[in-house]
Amino acid sequence: MQIATLLASPARADLDRATVEALRNAWGGGPARWLNPGIAAEFAVAKAPANRWETWTALQGLGIDLVVQPEAGRRKRMLLADMDSTMIGQECIDELADMAGVGPRVAAITARAMNGELDFEGALLERVGLLKGLPESVIGQVLAERITFTPGGRTLVATMKRNGGYTALVSGGFTAFTTAVAAGLGFDEHRANTLLAADGHLTGDVARPILGREAKIAALREISARLGLAHSDVIAVGDGANDLGMLHLAGAGVALHAKPAVAAQCDIRINHGDLTALLHIQGYAAEDFA
Repeated sequence: MQIATLLASPARADLDRATVEALRNAWGGGPARWLNPGIAAEFAVAKAPANRWETWTALQGLGIDLVVQPEAGRRKRMLLADMDSTMIGQECIDELADMAGVGPRVAAITARAMNGELDFEGALLERVGLLKGLPESVIGQVLAERITFTPGGRTLVATMKRNGGYTALVSGGFTAFTTAVAAGLGFDEHRANTLLAADGHLTGDVARPILGREAKIAALREISARLGLAHSDVIAVGDGANDLGMLHLAGAGVALHAKPAVAAQCDIRINHGDLTALLHIQGYAAEDFA
C-alpha cells in the first residue's frame, strides 16, 4: 500500500478539498484524511501511479507538493538534518564572507558547490581561505543579526523527540554555528567543521578531516548503529549536492527547497511546504505536533 500526501505552504494554507478529491478519484484512492486543514491531506492507493511525476509537475504549478511513499515504516525514529538553507534560512559562510567584504565571490562558489558543479572540499577550502583575518567575534554578530530558523524546525525536532525519535544536525558548515543552532532547535547532537582561529582572528583554514558528503553518510551509519536503528528508520533532509549521499541512504530522503539538480535525484521533494511537511509525510496530524 502507498500513501499519497498533498502539501501546501502553511503561509498560504490553500490546499482545497476539490484538488485532493480530484486526485483521489483519478487514482482510485481510499478516503482522504486531512492532517492539517488547508495545508496537508493524504489518501491510500494500491500502488504508485504511472503518472506520478506528471501529476507532481502539474501540482507544482498550483503551489502544491505531492509525495508518494510506502505506508509501511513511514514513521521514522531518527532525523538527520543539514543546517545551511535547511534548518536555517542562510548559508553561514556566505554571511561571514559578506562581513569580510568578499560576499559575492564566496556566494557564487557556494551556489556552484551546492549544485554539484564543484568538489565540496576544494570549494570549502577556497571560500574559507577568503575569510583569513576576519575577527572571530564576527561569528557571534552573524548569529545574532543574520541567522533565522526555517519555519517548522522547532516543531519538527520537538515532535520527533516526543515520539521517541533521535535528532542529529550534520553540516558541512561550522561548529561555531551548529552549536547555537542545535541548542536553539533542540537537536540531540551536532557535527560540523571547525573554523581555525589564532589571536582572535580566523586563519583561513578548517580542522581536518573535513566534514563533507562522505562524512554525512558516515554520520547516518554511525549514529543509527549506535542507537540500534536500521537506515530505513531514518528521515534525512537537505538541499545541496553534498547531502545526496545521506538522502539516498536514509529510509526517507527529503530534498527541501533544494537545488534543481539535487531535487531531480530525490523521490521526496518539498518545494512549497516548510519543515512540518516532514511530519505530515510521516502521518502526523497538526494535533500531534509538539
